[in-house]
Amino acid sequence: MTSHADPRAFGAFLRARRAQLDPRECGLPETESARRVAGLRREEVAQLAAISVDYYTRLEQGRVRASAPVLTTLARALRLNDDQQRYLYELAGRTDARPRHRRPAQRTRPAMRRLLDQLTYTPALVLGKRLDILAWNPAAVALYTDFTAVPADRCNYLHLMFTDPAIRGMHQDWAHDARDAVAALRMEAAADPDLARLVGELTIQNADFRTWWAEHRVNSATYGTKHYRHPSVGDLTLDCDTWASPDGTGQRLMVLTAQPDSPSHDALRILTSWTAERAEPGRAKDRTP
Repeated sequence: MTSHADPRAFGAFLRARRAQLDPRECGLPETESARRVAGLRREEVAQLAAISVDYYTRLEQGRVRASAPVLTTLARALRLNDDQQRYLYELAGRTDARPRHRRPAQRTRPAMRRLLDQLTYTPALVLGKRLDILAWNPAAVALYTDFTAVPADRCNYLHLMFTDPAIRGMHQDWAHDARDAVAALRMEAAADPDLARLVGELTIQNADFRTWWAEHRVNSATYGTKHYRHPSVGDLTLDCDTWASPDGTGQRLMVLTAQPDSPSHDALRILTSWTAERAEPGRAKDRTP
């Protein structure tokens, strides 16, 4: 059984992936001529995959559908991890018959959950690796969205910022905030190979992400100011502070607060009171078992 092929997205993923690779790490010899494109050339990918340049070019142009053996050699040539290989097969409309190895689930630290439970009127999220949203409190739901309604593989802070119209529309200066979020993700790129699928998807789907990712800006994004326009309470100016867990899990607690006695403070209090009144003990939610 095969899935629906998407030749254009398949070709775009190939282009995006080869642009991310270092020729030296792929065992290719250095050349004296300057490279006009980032990453690998088409000819180099074709060489590594043992296919003709013409055939590979047609794959990138969406003019031919890759066979299962070609997908295997492309995955090896482009150094794809398990998630990326599954994504490649999906775009090609082929069944991935390889054994699947599930990535270990990220579990919210108990201390993080206790903190969420105690922040009744303060929106807070627990962010994991790759900016995945692992847990949240009712105040965060009131501010952003009902995260339980978001598919688990899409419950990611950056993904929602780029793909969810409601969350994107909240940001008064979306371009500034999104660019900072991309820079924060870039900080993790070197140490986390599993980022490649998220980066590949957003590179294909969004031109802004593609541009900002290529800038290689880095930003730890530990604090800053968010300017929101909420559909229920209007404009909000919130301080956003993020604290890293000391245990090396990569989990971070993101908290949003308003200056006391400010209009934003009053509006945030009204907004969060609607959910706090309905919350029950053990009210923080997460994705972990």
